[in-house]
Amino acid sequence: MSESSIGNAEGLHAPLFRLLHRVCVACAAVGGLVIFGAAFVVTFSIVRSLMGFGAVRGEFELVELACATCASLFLPLCQLTKGHVMVDVFTNWLPDRVNRAMDSIWTLLFAAGWAFVCWRLLHGLSEMHGYGDRTMLLRAPVWWVYVPAVIGTGLSAFVATAQGVTALLPRRPQTEGV
Repeated sequence: MSESSIGNAEGLHAPLFRLLHRVCVACAAVGGLVIFGAAFVVTFSIVRSLMGFGAVRGEFELVELACATCASLFLPLCQLTKGHVMVDVFTNWLPDRVNRAMDSIWTLLFAAGWAFVCWRLLHGLSEMHGYGDRTMLLRAPVWWVYVPAVIGTGLSAFVATAQGVTALLPRRPQTEGV
């Protein structure tokens, strides 16, 4: 989603959506770096193993942790760009105004779903931290993975709420020179 499409799509709320775009891209970039790091560790482990030095201890645990982390951090950008699957076969014939209203209501329901998942992940984070659960080989605390998951789902809830609310607000024409 480019800066200009954010301004055109969200009208008077463009500064908010430009900021959200930057934050969501930053989250996705961190997720990309995490998955790149996991790919590097796996590649290094395979090369090391082929050279007779043995695999990196716990590489599969790193991949599990990295996948959980990066998936959560990609969610806000997907929500902002409306990259989720939409099935509009049954509503294409409706007027644009009706489609926009239905889309905004579903987006707000999506926001509620994201908020619920974020709340439950926050509860899970608290419990995992209290249990002191660790991975088998690396002994890394399991609760670490919950932190980016809470951030990703929380930011997705905020983005969906902003999208739904701004879509429901009446569009006022922008005046030149004001």
